[in-house]
This record gives sequence, structure tokens and C-alpha cells, in this order.
Amino acid sequence: MVVWSFPHCKAVSLPQANLDELASRIKAWGRELGFAEVRIADIDLSANEAGLQAWLDAGMHGDMDYMASHGMKRARPAELVPGTVRAITARMNYLPGAADEHWRERETARLSDPTQAVISVYARGRDYHKVLRARLQQLADKVSAAVGEFGYRVFTDSAPVMELPLAEKSGLGWRGKHTLLINRSAGSMFFMGEILVDLPLPVDEPTGAHCGQCSACIDVCPTQAILAPGKLDARRCISYLTIELKGAIPEDLRPLLGNRVYGCDDCQTACPWNKFAQRATLPDFDERHALGSAGMIELFAWSEEEFNRRMEGSPIRRIGHERWLRNLAVGLGNAAGMGAKGDAAILAALQARLAHPSPLVREHVAWALGQHR
Repeated sequence: MVVWSFPHCKAVSLPQANLDELASRIKAWGRELGFAEVRIADIDLSANEAGLQAWLDAGMHGDMDYMASHGMKRARPAELVPGTVRAITARMNYLPGAADEHWRERETARLSDPTQAVISVYARGRDYHKVLRARLQQLADKVSAAVGEFGYRVFTDSAPVMELPLAEKSGLGWRGKHTLLINRSAGSMFFMGEILVDLPLPVDEPTGAHCGQCSACIDVCPTQAILAPGKLDARRCISYLTIELKGAIPEDLRPLLGNRVYGCDDCQTACPWNKFAQRATLPDFDERHALGSAGMIELFAWSEEEFNRRMEGSPIRRIGHERWLRNLAVGLGNAAGMGAKGDAAILAALQARLAHPSPLVREHVAWALGQHR
């Protein structure tokens, strides 16, 4: 098991007044660095342990073995990083600056176009891991400059940390019925990261939940992956199937993917709170390579070299060319049920990959061709 530790340094001792002032300065520095909001939480996640264990025991994490490999350390930050007493949590908006007030309607409309490749909004720009990690490190550096060496470790969806409960405890938002974090003034279109620290900073209050009786996210889920409010079976989630799953996509689920070839935003576009979604202040999340309007045939024609070159610096690159083709093959197969059955251009694109060296690609291409018969 991985256990991180703080670099050897003398513990910082500050009066409470100084800690209060430091917390205010951390939040101001965070805004200067492009974060929409920075808050502070204690690290007691004991209330989340039973739910995490039950979810793992039910196998709902699918092939994501890393979710279980660290045991309950995921819910115990002080065991993961000894010396931790607080978590500085931060969120950064990622809706592209060019998005207008009709972006949700436009995203929904693309789901019925058999030619379009629908890629999650978050993945159309630069890899958020790099952006947030660098900014969080800069924030930690500012704290070091102010108080001297202190114990900290930066995380951005990169370690066994239950970042959603920490963010919820800090007041960044509440967990929606789809399990994503929702903020009253910004919806859910934002990334999150945290800095585990050994400074006993004053903590912020959580907000209440504000989903009410709404079930839009549950109702709209194409694969019915949201089994109940706050209960997600990742094995059915399209984001899992197109990103995390390394092998073949189950045949019974393939038709439900439609033209979603990388991730799925349906539960977010359906959420009423996302009418308040805020645009990114950093250009890093602006759309690249016209991924918000690209066609499946065009993307399916990319060679591995072209995929790697175009997707350099993108989160999409991590699935590799093989899974990229797998996902697009399913989308092209599903075009048959979306009004493009037997389309000559689609058939030609699929046939061109029928002898691909990868058995995974060949299997999904053959399945796709079968949908057009």
C-alpha cells in the first residue's frame, strides 16, 4: 500500500488569529490563481466508510481496482499522509469561455445526430490534472513563502483520496443524486483538487443539499447507472465504459451508448442547477481540434500517430488509440438506429478497420457492421 509522507520539516506553530488570517489569504491567493473557490475541511470521513465498503463489496467499481487497493485509507487522509489535519479544497470551472446560455440544449441536440462524435465537455481542452496540479502547487508555494516550511501534499484525482466528501465537508457544494458535486452558484461543471496539510486551519461549514424532489439526472441516464439517489453502478456508466474499461464493452450496453464516444454529460446537462454553470477563466479548457463538433468518421480515420499528436496534452490520450477506435466503432454502429442505417460513408469507414491488428477493435467493428445489416 502507498503511504505518502510530508517532507521532513519543523511543524509550524501559529496563533489562532494568524491561522484565521492565513485561511483568508489562502482563499484570496486561490482566486488569483484561477480557482473559482477555495475552502477548508477537517479530515474526518468516518461517516463515509460504510458506504464506500458496501459499494466496493457490491463490485460496482468494476475494473477500477485502484478504488479498492488501498482499503480504508481512501477515507482516512491521516493514514494516507501521516500528519494531515486539514484539507484545502478547490474547484475550477471548465465550461469553455465560448459557451453561451444555450450550451445544454446544443449538447442534447447533438446526441440525436448520427454523424457526430459526442465527447464530454471537460475533455475537449487541456488535461485538467496538469492544470490543477500546477496551480495547487503554486498555492502551496505561496503558503510556504508566508509561514515557512510546512507539511503538505497536492492531489488532483491522482491518489486514493475521497475528494467529493472532503469538498462537501468544506462547503464547495453538495453531492447530487448523480454523485457529482453541485454548487448553487455554479452547477457541477468544475474540476476539484485538494492540498492535505498539517496546519490546523479554521474549517468552513458545509452547505445543505438542494436537489429536492428532482430526479432529472436519474431519469435521463441512458444506461440506468444511477440505481438510486447517490448510488452509482460504475459498471453501467458510459464514462466508465468509454474511459476506464480496458476490454470489450458489454454487447447489451453498446446500443445505449449512442454516439457518446468519450464520457457522458447527460446527467449534468439535465441538471437544472447547470443553468448557473460558470465559464472557465483559463484558456486551458477552451475547445481544441473542434472536438465539440467533430464527426465520427473523421475521428475514426485518425492513425495512431495522428491520434497521439492531436491528443497530446489531452485527457483523451490516456485511453490510447485502440480504445478510441473501439468507442468510435460502437458509435458508428449505433448510427444505424439513429437514421443512418446502411450509410455508404459509415460502412466504408468501418470496413477499412475490419482487418485492424487489434482483436478488440476488430470485434467492435464487426459488431458495428452487423448493426447496419
